[in-house]
Amino acid sequence: MKRRDFVKWSSLLSTGMLLKFNGVPLYAFDEGSILHKIAKNSLNDKILVLIEMHGGNDGLNTIVPINQYPSYYNYRANIAIPENGLRKFITLDTNLPDNRQVGLHPDMTAAKAMYDEGNFAVIQNVSYENMNGSHFRSRDVWMMGGGYNDYYNSGWMGRYLDYTYPGYPDNYPSPQIPDPLAIEMGNGVSLAFHREQGIPAGLSITDPVGFYNLINSVGVDAPLSFPDTHAGDEIEYILQIEKQANAYAERLKDVYEAGMNSNAVYPQLYPFIAPASAKNNPLAPQLKVIARLISGGVGTKIFICRIGGFDTHANQVVNNNPTMGGHAALLYHISSAMKAFYADLQNMGLADRVLSMTFSEFGRRVASNASYGTDHGNAAPMMVFGTCINPGVYGVNPDLSNLVNGNIPLEFDYRQVFTSVVKDWFDAPDQALQEVHFENFVDSRIDYVRCKPLSTSELFQDRFAMNCYPNPTNQEIYIDYTLKEAAEIRIALYDLTGRSLGEIDNPPSGPGSHSVMFDFGQVISGTYLVRLFANDAVITRKVILSK
Repeated sequence: MKRRDFVKWSSLLSTGMLLKFNGVPLYAFDEGSILHKIAKNSLNDKILVLIEMHGGNDGLNTIVPINQYPSYYNYRANIAIPENGLRKFITLDTNLPDNRQVGLHPDMTAAKAMYDEGNFAVIQNVSYENMNGSHFRSRDVWMMGGGYNDYYNSGWMGRYLDYTYPGYPDNYPSPQIPDPLAIEMGNGVSLAFHREQGIPAGLSITDPVGFYNLINSVGVDAPLSFPDTHAGDEIEYILQIEKQANAYAERLKDVYEAGMNSNAVYPQLYPFIAPASAKNNPLAPQLKVIARLISGGVGTKIFICRIGGFDTHANQVVNNNPTMGGHAALLYHISSAMKAFYADLQNMGLADRVLSMTFSEFGRRVASNASYGTDHGNAAPMMVFGTCINPGVYGVNPDLSNLVNGNIPLEFDYRQVFTSVVKDWFDAPDQALQEVHFENFVDSRIDYVRCKPLSTSELFQDRFAMNCYPNPTNQEIYIDYTLKEAAEIRIALYDLTGRSLGEIDNPPSGPGSHSVMFDFGQVISGTYLVRLFANDAVITRKVILSK
């Protein structure tokens, strides 16, 4: 068995760094991946959240081509989203050119609201040349960052390991880099994070406190040497990852407990007709955990979430009601969960740091089948969410009169989309693009990333922005912060009802690192909020007073 295959299967059997927060499992990836170099070489604290629509999403019922509606309807009359009635498609933007006039599925009202706020974009007809209709092969192509005839044992992120972080794992985590810089939510490990030596594996736990208690109560010393065999190499590798899991567990637990969610309401159930298995929103709890980790100060650069059920060969819709069913529920889950996620982040002053996007291994065929479903196709739209994007529709509606074997041809290679992440979002250097093999897509990358003037991201040099310690505390709290340049500073403390406990008198406001202290005095034990206001930006940290 190849090393990559061994590691992939062993990780699925929970040998490594699988953690769970509030019942949501996470895979914490090592610092030796591309993500760490991107973080180190960029001067920002930007975060990427990828949402994998596993199974192959039906792009035509997600983003309806309004200018070709008669052809669209003729190809799929039994599942077509209607253009009239109470549950017709949602016109995205009447100001767009005719060949970019699109309608959203009627259950994507939250995505429409985000578009109107400038926080949603659509990238049409994304795929790769000679797309392979296999779930496994197509997913591998997207993850490895290659073309149809490439067979890499590494992913497009993991290939950056040797160039970026020599000396792994001995030198990590460190005081400067205490967090895993990539975390995957769910029960799978992506090829995207493979490196030539393999990938981290996962250890399943029920909660962070339980995981921390477990690794501090049991265990044996690792062997001093290993057999000079293939099996010996694999054993040594797994034990190294177990060591890293132990090192990260306490840190992630502390970050999670120091973090918080705002009063944003994350959706739980699809409100219309769908199979019982599709009713619950599987994405919302993943995003809620991510928001809390970010608010707690985690340095993780990329999160991957997964939502399955998109392999809709049959019963994609409810018979005689093409706007409801399993696929409709999935689109509702993504749209509404993303709206809640960004409301949560905005309430905490964190939204400008986070870019989110969906991807799927392929789209579906234009024509529906007799089973009220769609079969494997080719190109499909990607959706982008964030407060630092250029909203709109990138590309034109697919030409339904000019199909390739019944499929939508590609307009954009998926690497044009991901190159914008590496180049524009993370500000990675040219060498990064070469290591990822994206250098040929720099000039044709898609211009959906927008950089705002002075914001939280640009204001602070340190990726944590502000640090409060000790936390918990029994009396005093020290507040450390770093400014890239002078700013109007105010530091205030509040209880959870919003009542002010006081402010720091004349906090330093010049460039550099600063430290101030607050004495809780006679304040009773409880949970409180420290907020640092810098010009128009605000950073919030939760602190626990335990007397």
